[in-house]
Amino acid sequence: MPSLKKHFFTAAGVIAVSAIALTGCAGSSGGSGATGADATINIGSLYEPVNLSNTAGGGQGVTEALTGNVYESLSKLNDDGTISPMLATDHEVSEDGLTYTYKLREDVSFQSGKQLTSADVKASIEAVLAPDSQSARKGSLEVITGIETPDDYTVVLTLSQPSISLHYLLSYIWIVNADATDIEKEADGTGPYTLGQWKRGSTLTLERWDDYWGEPASNKQVVFNYFTDATAEDTALSSGRVDLITSVQNPDSLAQFESGDKFTISEGQSTTKELLAFNDRVAPFDDAKVRQAVYSAVDREKLLNAIWGDYGTLIGSMVPPSDPWYEDLNDLNPYDVDRSKKLLAEAGLEDGFSFTLDTPSYDPHPAVAELLQSELKKVGIEVKINTISADEWYTKVFKERDFEATLQEHVNDRDVVWYGNPDFYWGYDNAEVTEWVSRAEQAPTEAEQTELLKKANKQIATDAASVWLYLYPQIVVASTDVEGYPINGLNSQFFAYDIVKN
Repeated sequence: MPSLKKHFFTAAGVIAVSAIALTGCAGSSGGSGATGADATINIGSLYEPVNLSNTAGGGQGVTEALTGNVYESLSKLNDDGTISPMLATDHEVSEDGLTYTYKLREDVSFQSGKQLTSADVKASIEAVLAPDSQSARKGSLEVITGIETPDDYTVVLTLSQPSISLHYLLSYIWIVNADATDIEKEADGTGPYTLGQWKRGSTLTLERWDDYWGEPASNKQVVFNYFTDATAEDTALSSGRVDLITSVQNPDSLAQFESGDKFTISEGQSTTKELLAFNDRVAPFDDAKVRQAVYSAVDREKLLNAIWGDYGTLIGSMVPPSDPWYEDLNDLNPYDVDRSKKLLAEAGLEDGFSFTLDTPSYDPHPAVAELLQSELKKVGIEVKINTISADEWYTKVFKERDFEATLQEHVNDRDVVWYGNPDFYWGYDNAEVTEWVSRAEQAPTEAEQTELLKKANKQIATDAASVWLYLYPQIVVASTDVEGYPINGLNSQFFAYDIVKN
């Protein structure tokens, strides 16, 4: 059974992967035993940051540890997907949708002592848009053509065209001290914690900041304990070395936490999709009938059960149930071997064909690849598995587009819009979808945006632009002594400030 879900970083407005080289397991021996406001919360995670910047490939780990804890944004993406004010108290949008004016709080300071001003917001957005930025939101925010700061607490954004998602997208942008010089190694945010000691390959500590502008953290200290595999992480939880695990990766291990009254198992909403992504630019995957044939040859329910047991969800498109434009499209490409063979014959491939599947070496991809190989063999399709590292995947697949098909997980929510970009690594190119995605972003109302993205989503599913194998489960296991932790983990963020130990 696979034990490790993913290591990745977001790059140039897209999801990409980088190896996270961990040298050992966590070295924490647990907290001080204190409870309440004096407690230390030990968190188990598989995702250590690469560095401390979200614009320089810091990875899933830096989002998990620092977003909302050390760094904050103009607005807050809550664990339930709603948006609420944070560093900006209010914002106004011009009638033509081309000007956004944000009013900042006037009582906020960075942990270094410098007061937050509009210059910091301007610099933070410019860092996301910089040529060397690896922010996942860079492409979406390139609609911003001007940033003005008429006073210390006002920011005016000028857009090249309306962007109905702009306020939502800005909730992902950390506001960083404009004077910071080494954000990959040092942190200076406005959040409820300061960065303590980072022992690479072991732990990262956050300390409660007593001068925080908002409600203080409910605990004194948070320690992220990093593990190289899920089994070691599970052992740490069962032995009491950590208080909770942010995202369980080994369903077989859950039995040990189900009996008795020592642990609580919570299953939240995931946005991570496991994809069999075709290179839609190259034969035979430039033919929708071939892609549809592959889709219908795979018993996805059997595959999901083999990987995750009773957890996880089947999805028929890139859109998870937590996105506003979700529709259940599983029936568009049902498991049907006869349908698959018929489609292959219509595509002139009645004798089948072979292709190479570039497979990331970390779990669960190798096991998924072997199951796909077995499933596709039933219809005469030979799968040659080429196992590559995460770094190789980033270079070979994402950057050079040198692949026929690949496995990959995409963690971002609301990312169906990437199928409207023909230059994306999978090369899906449908003029109608591109137009619908563009119109959706410029839509005057959320209802019109939703309608257009539903059309785009249904079209990519009909075309089998990729095979959406399943939606990962989001499972948090915690000691019953702790409460107040998030369970959905949207975009890998993990707010720690409400966690209390009784």
